[in-house]
Amino acid sequence: MEVVIGRIGKPHGLRGEVTLDVRTDEPERRFAPGTTLRAEAPAGADRRPSSLTVARARWHQSTLLVTFEELADRNAAEAARGTVLHATIAHDETPEDPEEYYDHQLVGLDVVDIDGSPLGSVKALVHGSAQDLLTVRTPDGRDTLVPFVSALVPEVDLAAGRIVVADRPGLVSPFPDDAPDDAAEGAAEGAGEPRS
Repeated sequence: MEVVIGRIGKPHGLRGEVTLDVRTDEPERRFAPGTTLRAEAPAGADRRPSSLTVARARWHQSTLLVTFEELADRNAAEAARGTVLHATIAHDETPEDPEEYYDHQLVGLDVVDIDGSPLGSVKALVHGSAQDLLTVRTPDGRDTLVPFVSALVPEVDLAAGRIVVADRPGLVSPFPDDAPDDAAEGAAEGAGEPRS
């Protein structure tokens, strides 16, 4: 199984070192010297290597700088800009931190509210710069985005195949509809039909 772990940014210096937009919670593990990664060039880019091997990785302030064996100088580093890097992991591999998850572990899990009522299932993850978002497909076919933070997602139970979401109107459940006056009167009399 492949996971995206980073994207090459601008060159740093003259010897092929590049900045990296890190997309993994385990950069020291994924960018260890000797690691070979699949390299995916942006659409329309010139021919680039299909794989890159990490020669060296280091932190400079809060930026990860990586030197790849295949990028010998600044020109090669500039040509690799925008390349997305993929690592191959075993399907049953888990992150070292028990509070972290790979995308494939979460996609397909059932989503329930605090009381255990079904809300849908995880369709995908959206990785943002500030936080990750769960894409939840509801039983009625809507896709909603839930920030993947502990206040809104207090429990992930991989063994049970479910994620608990502290739902509220507008998060997964829709806001209550503003019914027209005549429909509201009918509902008050018990004559109105349920709305979805």
